[in-house]
Amino acid sequence: MMRSILYKIVVGLSAIVVILSILSLIHDLTYWYAKILDFPRTQYLIFSLVCLLLFLILNRKWNVTSYIVVAGLVVAISIHSIKIGPYYVGEKVVPEVSQENLESASSLKVLIANVLITNRDAAKLREIIEKHQPDMVLAMEVNSWWVEQLDQIGYPFAIKYPLENAYGMALYSKLPLLEKDVKFFQHHDVPSVHTVVELKSGQKIKFHGVHPVAPFPSDKYPDNVGLNEVALTKVGKLVAADNLPSIVAGDFNDVSWSSTTKFFEEHGNLKNVRLGRGLYNSFSAQSFWMRWPLDHFFVTEEFEAVKVQRLDKFGSDHFPMLTELILRK
Repeated sequence: MMRSILYKIVVGLSAIVVILSILSLIHDLTYWYAKILDFPRTQYLIFSLVCLLLFLILNRKWNVTSYIVVAGLVVAISIHSIKIGPYYVGEKVVPEVSQENLESASSLKVLIANVLITNRDAAKLREIIEKHQPDMVLAMEVNSWWVEQLDQIGYPFAIKYPLENAYGMALYSKLPLLEKDVKFFQHHDVPSVHTVVELKSGQKIKFHGVHPVAPFPSDKYPDNVGLNEVALTKVGKLVAADNLPSIVAGDFNDVSWSSTTKFFEEHGNLKNVRLGRGLYNSFSAQSFWMRWPLDHFFVTEEFEAVKVQRLDKFGSDHFPMLTELILRK
């Protein structure tokens, strides 16, 4: 009796995960929850594997239903493996730094952190910055209080646009920031920062710091529908039109395997630093199980990577992320 009940539960759960897996392939819909289905690929994959194992243990008689369940789970496993597999076993599209290019004057270490506007553990974030000594710090969700706290790190160059709506942004730099600009792609109170950075070698690069609106129901920040209407696409066009080597970094509020991010990546001729190195799930720092990568570094082909790190939590719902890059000579 118990085996029969467990069998039915596993079949039911298998049907749910297969349906959700297939629906997660649909994009460009007006429904926010359709976009959210694209996020938990790792969770889908683990759940599908567990369901397949339990089904094979509990199934006593092979019939049409049995084959349908197994086939559905294999399809689900394949979908998610194809999506997240390249992060673990794929090509490092941003190559490892080569010895001939290992010159500190051409290097750039960038830390990005969504601070969570209600978080008050600024001291912990300052400790992380002090420990890792990034050349640049991009902080998101900053208000005036957070700017006051981060001003204490003593970086000589900055672009600051604090807001109380959880979309404020501040960029701090040890390196000179030239041609500072704050843009508003979708909403008048959702900024992005854009600047030219002069490296110690004298080389110049373009840096774009972004934090697009989250894909949740909102009267003030409605869902973004259509690949040509989102902020990331507009940033991609800026990068494609620029001759300088470029970095785009920030909390994208989106996973990097989504259709929107892929569209941005392809049209901006950008490369994902994570690929071939791991997922480095940066959200949510408050949940062990429900985590996915939302905080990203994308670069043009002139860069090589020294490292990518997910750093310690500091009271935010995001982990800070760090990358060190080398601009090829």
